[in-house]
Amino acid sequence: MKIEFQSKNLVFQADLVENSAAQEIIKQLPLKMSARTWGDEIYMETGIVAPSDGATLDVYAGDIAYWPEGKCLCVFFGPTVLSTDAKPVPASPVVIIGKTYALSNELRQIRDNDEITVVKASSGPAASSQSERKLSQSEIDELVKRLLEEKKRQTH
Repeated sequence: MKIEFQSKNLVFQADLVENSAAQEIIKQLPLKMSARTWGDEIYMETGIVAPSDGATLDVYAGDIAYWPEGKCLCVFFGPTVLSTDAKPVPASPVVIIGKTYALSNELRQIRDNDEITVVKASSGPAASSQSERKLSQSEIDELVKRLLEEKKRQTH
Protein backbone atom coordinates (compact mmCIF):
# COMPACT_ATOMS: atom_id res chain seq x y z
CA MET A 1 0.00 0.00 0.00
CA LYS A 2 1.09 3.56 -0.67
CA ILE A 3 0.51 6.53 1.59
CA GLU A 4 0.91 10.19 0.75
CA PHE A 5 2.35 12.95 2.93
CA GLN A 6 0.93 16.38 2.09
CA SER A 7 2.29 19.71 3.31
CA LYS A 8 2.03 23.26 2.02
CA ASN A 9 5.47 22.89 0.38
CA LEU A 10 5.61 19.26 -0.69
CA VAL A 11 3.64 16.13 -1.50
CA PHE A 12 5.46 12.78 -1.45
CA GLN A 13 4.55 9.12 -1.30
CA ALA A 14 5.81 6.10 0.61
CA ASP A 15 5.44 2.37 0.06
CA LEU A 16 4.44 0.61 3.26
CA VAL A 17 5.69 -2.78 4.38
CA GLU A 18 3.36 -5.40 5.81
CA ASN A 19 3.85 -5.35 9.56
CA SER A 20 1.56 -4.76 12.52
CA ALA A 21 2.75 -1.17 13.14
CA ALA A 22 2.08 -0.20 9.51
CA GLN A 23 -1.35 -1.84 9.67
CA GLU A 24 -2.25 0.17 12.79
CA ILE A 25 -1.17 3.43 11.11
CA ILE A 26 -3.24 2.59 8.00
CA LYS A 27 -6.33 2.01 10.18
CA GLN A 28 -5.98 5.53 11.61
CA LEU A 29 -5.69 7.40 8.26
CA PRO A 30 -6.18 10.21 7.45
CA LEU A 31 -3.88 11.87 9.98
CA LYS A 32 -3.29 15.61 10.45
CA MET A 33 -0.16 16.41 12.40
CA SER A 34 2.38 19.12 13.06
CA ALA A 35 5.88 18.48 11.70
CA ARG A 36 9.04 18.67 13.77
CA THR A 37 12.58 18.30 12.47
CA TRP A 38 15.61 16.71 14.12
CA GLY A 39 18.54 17.03 11.75
CA ASP A 40 17.49 15.35 8.50
CA GLU A 41 14.48 13.69 10.08
CA ILE A 42 10.88 14.81 10.06
CA TYR A 43 8.73 13.44 12.86
CA MET A 44 5.06 13.94 13.61
CA GLU A 45 3.20 12.98 16.80
CA THR A 46 0.28 10.70 15.96
CA GLY A 47 -0.99 9.71 19.39
CA ILE A 48 -1.27 6.17 17.97
CA VAL A 49 -0.15 3.22 20.05
CA ALA A 50 1.15 0.66 17.55
CA PRO A 51 3.07 -2.57 18.09
CA SER A 52 6.83 -2.18 18.47
CA ASP A 53 7.79 -5.65 17.19
CA GLY A 54 11.06 -5.47 15.26
CA ALA A 55 12.12 -2.07 16.63
CA THR A 56 15.64 -1.13 15.55
CA LEU A 57 18.24 1.63 15.59
CA ASP A 58 19.38 0.57 12.09
CA VAL A 59 17.72 3.03 9.70
CA TYR A 60 18.59 4.46 6.31
CA ALA A 61 17.73 7.58 4.33
CA GLY A 62 14.27 7.10 2.89
CA ASP A 63 12.99 4.92 5.73
CA ILE A 64 9.56 5.73 7.16
CA ALA A 65 9.25 4.55 10.75
CA TYR A 66 6.97 4.48 13.74
CA TRP A 67 8.68 5.70 16.92
CA PRO A 68 6.93 3.92 19.83
CA GLU A 69 8.46 6.11 22.55
CA GLY A 70 6.99 9.30 21.05
CA LYS A 71 4.01 7.74 19.21
CA CYS A 72 5.37 9.43 16.08
CA LEU A 73 5.77 8.83 12.38
CA CYS A 74 9.35 9.55 11.30
CA VAL A 75 10.79 10.24 7.86
CA PHE A 76 14.57 9.76 7.76
CA PHE A 77 16.39 11.42 4.87
CA GLY A 78 19.94 12.06 6.09
CA PRO A 79 22.00 12.51 9.23
CA THR A 80 20.16 13.19 12.47
CA VAL A 81 21.43 14.93 15.59
CA LEU A 82 22.95 11.65 16.85
CA SER A 83 24.64 10.71 13.54
CA THR A 84 28.41 10.42 13.31
CA ASP A 85 28.34 10.07 9.50
CA ALA A 86 25.75 10.42 6.70
CA LYS A 87 23.57 7.60 8.08
CA PRO A 88 20.52 8.58 10.17
CA VAL A 89 20.41 7.51 13.82
CA PRO A 90 17.06 7.59 15.65
CA ALA A 91 16.75 8.85 19.22
CA SER A 92 15.62 5.37 20.32
CA PRO A 93 14.44 2.22 18.50
CA VAL A 94 11.87 2.63 15.72
CA VAL A 95 9.79 0.22 13.67
CA ILE A 96 10.37 0.53 9.93
CA ILE A 97 6.96 0.76 8.27
CA GLY A 98 7.89 1.91 4.79
CA LYS A 99 10.15 3.63 2.31
CA THR A 100 10.05 6.87 0.36
CA TYR A 101 12.17 7.90 -2.59
CA ALA A 102 11.49 11.60 -2.01
CA LEU A 103 14.74 13.52 -2.27
CA SER A 104 16.46 15.08 0.72
CA ASN A 105 16.54 18.55 -0.84
CA GLU A 106 12.75 18.34 -1.25
CA LEU A 107 12.16 17.02 2.27
CA ARG A 108 14.21 19.89 3.72
CA GLN A 109 11.40 22.22 2.55
CA ILE A 110 9.26 20.93 5.43
CA ARG A 111 9.72 23.09 8.51
CA ASP A 112 8.87 22.83 12.20
CA ASN A 113 5.14 23.33 12.78
CA ASP A 114 4.18 22.76 9.12
CA GLU A 115 0.90 20.89 8.99
CA ILE A 116 1.27 17.42 7.47
CA THR A 117 -1.65 15.30 6.34
CA VAL A 118 -1.10 11.60 5.69
CA VAL A 119 -3.64 9.77 3.52
CA LYS A 120 -3.89 6.61 1.45
CA ALA A 121 -2.28 7.49 -1.87
CA SER A 122 -4.48 7.76 -4.91
CA SER A 123 -3.39 6.42 -8.27
CA GLY A 124 -5.15 9.15 -10.22
CA PRO A 125 -3.71 11.71 -12.66
CA ALA A 126 -2.16 13.90 -9.93
CA ALA A 127 0.00 11.01 -8.76
CA SER A 128 1.13 10.08 -12.25
CA SER A 129 1.96 13.66 -13.29
CA GLN A 130 4.45 13.97 -10.43
CA SER A 131 6.18 10.75 -11.47
CA GLU A 132 6.65 12.07 -15.03
CA ARG A 133 8.85 14.96 -13.86
CA LYS A 134 12.40 14.69 -15.20
CA LEU A 135 15.09 14.30 -12.56
CA SER A 136 18.27 16.36 -12.44
CA GLN A 137 21.63 14.59 -12.41
CA SER A 138 22.08 15.29 -8.69
CA GLU A 139 18.63 13.78 -7.98
CA ILE A 140 19.55 10.69 -10.03
CA ASP A 141 22.84 10.39 -8.14
CA GLU A 142 21.02 10.59 -4.79
CA LEU A 143 18.50 7.94 -5.82
CA VAL A 144 21.27 5.60 -7.01
CA LYS A 145 23.08 6.10 -3.69
CA ARG A 146 19.90 5.26 -1.75
CA LEU A 147 19.19 2.18 -3.86
CA LEU A 148 22.75 0.92 -3.34
CA GLU A 149 22.41 1.46 0.43
CA GLU A 150 19.12 -0.43 0.39
CA LYS A 151 20.67 -3.31 -1.57
CA LYS A 152 23.60 -3.41 0.87
CA ARG A 153 21.20 -3.51 3.82
CA GLN A 154 19.19 -6.36 2.28
CA THR A 155 22.31 -8.49 1.83
CA HIS A 156 23.32 -8.17 5.50
